[in-house]
Amino acid sequence: MSFLVKTILFVLATGFLLWVSLPSLRDIQHHGFYRFFSWETILILLLMNVDHWFVNPFSPGQIISWLFLILSIMLILQGVRMFRRKGNINQDREDPVLVGIEKTTELVTTGVYHYIRHPFYSSLLFLGWGILLKNVNWIGILLALVNTILLVLTARKEEVINIQYFGEKYQDYKRQTKMFIPFIF
Repeated sequence: MSFLVKTILFVLATGFLLWVSLPSLRDIQHHGFYRFFSWETILILLLMNVDHWFVNPFSPGQIISWLFLILSIMLILQGVRMFRRKGNINQDREDPVLVGIEKTTELVTTGVYHYIRHPFYSSLLFLGWGILLKNVNWIGILLALVNTILLVLTARKEEVINIQYFGEKYQDYKRQTKMFIPFIF
């Protein structure tokens, strides 16, 4: 893919992400601020590695990459499914930085949420590292590390919102689960 095409895709995708994130970008204390920059690092990784997507498809790095990408998709689908089934999404929930599916009024603690608190961000974590493994280089490693830090900050900021909304119930839930990877982290 040519540099010009990648640049156009970057500008268009960034414009869309800015539009989605605009309310959050006005306040560094909200999770959407850090999530925007996480999305941007993933976008840059994707555009850097798009030309290597199917090179040496059976190499260990490519196989692990595909496993991470599949896991990423499974996590996001499972998270959305559980939010829709158990989260009692209500668009009237008062919080201008929450978007669509984030406006749950019930704490979801079953399914994937039984093991991790943030399957959406876990999905982005595995997506970033999966994309990196398509073509490992120092800039990519740095971007994947920055993405990981941004996702931890995103999750921590969202947890403040969750504690404010769900109270002690969320505190108890937080003590019983891991942030991104079951039983580990």
